Amino acid sequence: MNRLALSDDILMSVDKPARYIGNEWNMVKKDPAAADIRFAMCFPDVYEIGMSHLGIQILYDMFNKREDVYCERVYSPWPDLHAIMKERQIPLFALESQDPVKDFDFLGITLQYEMCYTNVLQILDLAQIPLMAQERGEEDPIVIGGGPCVYNPEPVADFFDLFYIGEGETSYDALFELYKQCRREGCSRAQFLRRSASVPGIYVPSLYDVSYQADGTIAAMTPKYEDVPATVTKQVQMDMSAAVYPEKPLVPFIKATQDRVVLEIQRGCIRGCRFCQAGMIYRPTREKDVEVLKHYACEMLKNTGHEEISLSSLSSSDYSKLEELVTYLIDNFRDKGVNISLPSLRIDAFSLDVMSKVQDIRKSSLTFAPEAGSQRLRDVINKGLTEEVILNGAGMAFEGGWNKVKLYFMLGLPTETEEDMRAIAELANEIAVRYYEIPKEARNGKCQITISTSFFVPKPFTPFQWARMYDKDSYLGRAKVVNDAVKEQLNRKSIKYNWHEADVTVLEGILARGDRRLSKALLKVYEKGGIFDAWTEFFDNSRWEEAFQECGIDTDFYTMRERSLDEVFPWDFIDAGVSRKFLEREWQRAREEQVTPNCRTMCQGCGAAVFQGGVCFEDKN
Repeated sequence: MNRLALSDDILMSVDKPARYIGNEWNMVKKDPAAADIRFAMCFPDVYEIGMSHLGIQILYDMFNKREDVYCERVYSPWPDLHAIMKERQIPLFALESQDPVKDFDFLGITLQYEMCYTNVLQILDLAQIPLMAQERGEEDPIVIGGGPCVYNPEPVADFFDLFYIGEGETSYDALFELYKQCRREGCSRAQFLRRSASVPGIYVPSLYDVSYQADGTIAAMTPKYEDVPATVTKQVQMDMSAAVYPEKPLVPFIKATQDRVVLEIQRGCIRGCRFCQAGMIYRPTREKDVEVLKHYACEMLKNTGHEEISLSSLSSSDYSKLEELVTYLIDNFRDKGVNISLPSLRIDAFSLDVMSKVQDIRKSSLTFAPEAGSQRLRDVINKGLTEEVILNGAGMAFEGGWNKVKLYFMLGLPTETEEDMRAIAELANEIAVRYYEIPKEARNGKCQITISTSFFVPKPFTPFQWARMYDKDSYLGRAKVVNDAVKEQLNRKSIKYNWHEADVTVLEGILARGDRRLSKALLKVYEKGGIFDAWTEFFDNSRWEEAFQECGIDTDFYTMRERSLDEVFPWDFIDAGVSRKFLEREWQRAREEQVTPNCRTMCQGCGAAVFQGGVCFEDKN
């Protein structure tokens, strides 16, 4: 394959041809023939989404720092190009060299969200790689999955040769060295996969047998050989300050979802929200040194020309040197036309002061995520926010000139009652009341409050992994309760309400907690034309319903029942650094409506101290 992989007539006939031509600013160029290993790094969604993914930027930089590895990129072709490539039998190609992905040594696919699973099959199909791992031959790439969804890889296990469990900075070097050694020794594909299981964090699904109970639950997951580990331990980069980070990130030709410099200030979260998978699987919380962050900020802005820098973290307010870092960024870059984005902030006096310096208050809105309307339910989910804190924060914001507020909630949480649902509208009304307490001459126009509700999905490795879900009609019924309650509020004209698609939520729950038996349904959905299911305009729930029915899969089994504490989960072979005992304890505390203090306040013995570092270990020194 050469630069004519897509002819001019094809490029001119598809939407946004710049998605497919490569040659972006800071793109790495190497001689493919000089590399021992060629790695195609894939994000199975459209270019604009994939180019915004920090994890791929980090691994792309890290892999290409090795002289023996050439890492290139590939994204999901938009449906218009997909159809052309299928019709003309054009193999999927990497952006850097335009060479076919099927000729690479590795195809690494990031699994960021469950709704991209059909796009995984699209990538394999267009690349002309057999969809089923067991059907691949010696010349096919090793297909490896990574990302947060691999904390339950089982629904897509049949399509992957390997999975990397954990953070990519730690074990890829060992995997690459093993691959080179196996090639020198003339090992077969099967021999390499067998030896890969000894690399920390590497899971080889073909080396395990799964057996089931009569009721459909898993009886056991057993390694086929004695040298294959029964447990795969997640990999963690403990020294964040010394970790590789791209000083020259790729700059897309077209506007990406996040068209800015992203500065990762810490990894993990101390808060312990019981619904949040990221807060559990990324433990322990590890901060980057503030001087290192200042250096990266300067280099990345200089090397990209971006006019915005975003501080990335699950909870930016908990970064201990946030004030120093933000002050530095304001002093050095605000006068140069660089905007500073501060997501994941608690709304307190410091945060509002900072945001007033870096935002146009008249245009921007503030975001609160109470997640639940009532204090009782916020205690159940361990949100750690009281109504007083929420109203005080909103009051300070209104007095500071803001008049637009976005509120995020979840419906269908464990123990939720109609009173909890109605409390969402009542809390929004109380926030509006707080606005109108300000003298009219001091207000900044009308108050605008936007409520958004998603529907709760119990994810693996959270205290709520035992919880049940509901069907589509039940979720929509809960949204109707909120909608009706909004109409009853005194300040209803100031409140707007949006809710998420219920059928997508149910499907997400099936895929998040499913097992290997789902792969045959996934395959059928793709065969029926299912791709880009994360996009509303392409999602067709009837395709999924037909596929599940044709495969004899009872979807209620995965969603509509509460799990028993002794049930074996599909993901139980993974050691994610949080113990099952801790998760069980938190599940019980949720039922008792008990709040658990955050990690800096009191160690809860979650299991993450085994990594010997980060916030959970600091207080023991």
